[in-house]
Amino acid sequence: MAEPWLHIVGIGEDGMDGLLPATRAVVEAAEVIVGGDRHHRLSEAVTAERVAWPSPFDALIDLLLSFKGRRVVVLATGDPLWFSVGARIGRAIDPSEITYHPQVSAFQLASARMGWSLADVETLTVHGRPVEQMIAFIQPQARLLILTTGAETPAKIAAFLTERGFGKSRMTVLAAMGGKDERRFDGVAESWAHEVPAFNTLAVDCVAAPDAALLPRVPGLAGALFEHDGTMTKQEVRSVTLSKLMPMRGALLWDIGTGCGSVAVEWMRGARYARAIGIEPRADRRAMAAANALALGVPKLELIDGRVPEALEGLEAPDAVFIGGGLSREVFEAAWDALRPLGRLVCNAVTLESEALLLELHKEFGGELVKIGVARAEPVGRLTGWRPLMPVTQWSLVKR
Repeated sequence: MAEPWLHIVGIGEDGMDGLLPATRAVVEAAEVIVGGDRHHRLSEAVTAERVAWPSPFDALIDLLLSFKGRRVVVLATGDPLWFSVGARIGRAIDPSEITYHPQVSAFQLASARMGWSLADVETLTVHGRPVEQMIAFIQPQARLLILTTGAETPAKIAAFLTERGFGKSRMTVLAAMGGKDERRFDGVAESWAHEVPAFNTLAVDCVAAPDAALLPRVPGLAGALFEHDGTMTKQEVRSVTLSKLMPMRGALLWDIGTGCGSVAVEWMRGARYARAIGIEPRADRRAMAAANALALGVPKLELIDGRVPEALEGLEAPDAVFIGGGLSREVFEAAWDALRPLGRLVCNAVTLESEALLLELHKEFGGELVKIGVARAEPVGRLTGWRPLMPVTQWSLVKR
């Protein structure tokens, strides 16, 4: 086993004074210290070669490896493995070569300031990431702790809350926690007007108005929440489709013929860090899918202009595939071959020709074949009657 040569140290606003004696000794013995301006300022009494974060940041691993053989310390904020640089380094460098020295995290400090049980809150980061991704977590009575990306972030989040009927939500910005300059700002979303320091943590206690938009994480969002041109996987069918696709943490979906993106969006909302690639040849539908992803809190939806199977070449192997448009044997075979073991594939068909192909594929490959019929109550003159939607034939299977 390799000897650890790299130390990743969490440091708080109290600087060197807040470190455990053993951790402080590691920093004081360093030959090279890597970190941001703030980290260097907090440890300025230590004599060592000082190195700033590289630009672009992706060059960090090569930079660190160039110092191998010396005593190297990376300074991070709080817990280096909780939404911090430590996890990225640990994925690229053998963990046996690294020693981690965690400090109290911003989430722990914030929960203590708010009197909230950390086990009962959602911990999020929008630091260096799209702020819109927090939208997926807006729920009645939810409590959120959010690492922000700058002084303007709380106002953006206040606007998201207000637009969705959560304007009465209580917001608290906590800055420089644990240091002599610690500050606190309290308010409500609909009237938020504080100017806050750039480095801050935001606490949100979500309060829903009677007319608030309810956006559950389970699949089956109302069709009215999506921008679409009428061609989309309907709410009831979408719920069944997602249950067969089984969104999982960090898993990747290929949404072939993505249309307005309703399935891909709900897949990404359904599990933390779930990813999706939508393949759609029509520019207008890709634009709708992008708008829906942004509005519903999954701004990282990737959209590709192309037709299958050609557009699938070179893509990362998926954990699940949904074929909602452009179904053919060639498309199925390309997707099936690319699918990871235990991957899930779901095909929906509304035409007789597509249904005939699914019957043929089911006979050859097995899986589950179901017919989904949905009728909705609608006015019939002064009375009410059932108006059926087009029935959908669904074929699903798991790759063993």
